[in-house]
Amino acid sequence: MTSVGGVVAGRRGGGAVRAGRSIAGRLAARTGGGAVRVFLVLVALFWLMPSVGLLLSSLRSPQQIAESGWWEVFTKPAEITFDNYGQLLSNGKVMGSLLTTAEITVPATVLVVVIGSLAGYAFAWMDFPGRDGWFMVVVGLLVVPVQVALIPVAKLFGAVGLFETTAGVVLFHTAFGLPFAVFLLRNFFAEIPRELLEAARLDGAGELRLFTRVVMPLGGPAIASLGIFQFLWVWNDMLVALIFADSGSPPITVALQQEVRQFGNNIDVLAPGAFVSMVVPLIVFFAFQRQFVSGVMAGAVK
Repeated sequence: MTSVGGVVAGRRGGGAVRAGRSIAGRLAARTGGGAVRVFLVLVALFWLMPSVGLLLSSLRSPQQIAESGWWEVFTKPAEITFDNYGQLLSNGKVMGSLLTTAEITVPATVLVVVIGSLAGYAFAWMDFPGRDGWFMVVVGLLVVPVQVALIPVAKLFGAVGLFETTAGVVLFHTAFGLPFAVFLLRNFFAEIPRELLEAARLDGAGELRLFTRVVMPLGGPAIASLGIFQFLWVWNDMLVALIFADSGSPPITVALQQEVRQFGNNIDVLAPGAFVSMVVPLIVFFAFQRQFVSGVMAGAVK
């Protein structure tokens, strides 16, 4: 009787589990239907609305921008003009600031990715004295705000001749981007199966070859995610650039701020300049969207 009762109870429990799963499946099917898709589309449109509004504003004359909102373009498409972009191309300061921004963003991103990858591999798979202690120091640096280091770093850069230079801005962004990079990549590299590394070592692979041939390909999604985060942070930065960049050739964020301060009604340059400054990170994000999602999902599963 006891065994029979256990079987019956087990069957009832299994039926309850199946019923619960079926209910969960029906709820998932319903929430994954048209209503949720419509909601997600609305969220995406709401998120893109500022970008669309800025684009349409950059295609209108300053007088039209002052008289009405950008949505008037849908009823008056004849208002669209590319004269503002002609003004932007003829503005040497703003166009030069785009080059300065690229000169800062690309090296700061590459340095963080390369150094962070090497350090992440070392902390994950190499034995050296004080490894865990040094890694805790790196983790502790994650909570240090940028504002705390502005004055000390400014004094240091002034003493060594890096204040108001592009190299100084690159070094600042690299230093503050490395703690997160090392933390992210170390945790990702540590999940690589040990058997793969041991097999490569048995084949005669050294640490450098092991890093370039095994670890880097497997860590591609995480590295791509890190590169996107670093690029977006550096490109959109204004605080560090405002303090440490050369005032004669500032990045695009500072250049646009100076245009607002000096020429408050210079909307024919500000609108297209702001849109160009914003569209570059969007292009980078959408170009590497697949790698970014792969890195996020891999980190979530692990």
